[in-house]
Amino acid sequence: MRAARQARAALNRASRRAIMTAAVALGATLLMGSGAHAAPTVGQKAPDFVATDTRGQPHKLSDFAGKYVVLEWTNPGCPFVQKHYNSGNMPATQKAATAKGVVWLAINSTERASSDYLQPAALDNWLKERKAGPTATLMDPDGTIGQAYGARTTPHMFIIDPQGVLVYAGGIDSIASARQEDIKSATNYVNQALGEAFGGKAISAATTRAYGCSIKYKA
Repeated sequence: MRAARQARAALNRASRRAIMTAAVALGATLLMGSGAHAAPTVGQKAPDFVATDTRGQPHKLSDFAGKYVVLEWTNPGCPFVQKHYNSGNMPATQKAATAKGVVWLAINSTERASSDYLQPAALDNWLKERKAGPTATLMDPDGTIGQAYGARTTPHMFIIDPQGVLVYAGGIDSIASARQEDIKSATNYVNQALGEAFGGKAISAATTRAYGCSIKYKA
């Protein structure tokens, strides 16, 4: 009986490894039970997922338990994304967050058939040229993660607290335009939310309107 239990345990470990390997091979997979799941709202548990980054390394959201995590939906072909990267606003926001120990995951859910789609190496180079500072940039060409979170635009921002609960969802800032000159007058909602969270305060604007280009999801 002891040998049988040990054999079953070994089989379970092997099965888990096989599932993780298959998930990474697919590019992005939710680590959830079967069936449809509505996008989470602020105050609910953030869906777990595993995805590969632009350098081929796997990342699992739940591995960052105990830390704040920012999810940023991005697409270099979008003028609104270009506004925040070419001005240096998004890289500065990323670096300010990661300097506090926040994990920043940029996510590209653009489908492969879209004219905006960039191969991982090209996307990585685009970010390097703009001195971006995310912890990792994840590829989600099938839209699995984006649709699970209800991400609609690029950029669309989400913040997850150390307990894995969604505490912010919305725009990067308060002025919905593609003009760089508007950045200095706008409230940066991500900086504000993280500042309040680290200061032990409730997030004053936990849900805001996301603006930008529509995400080019796979049909």
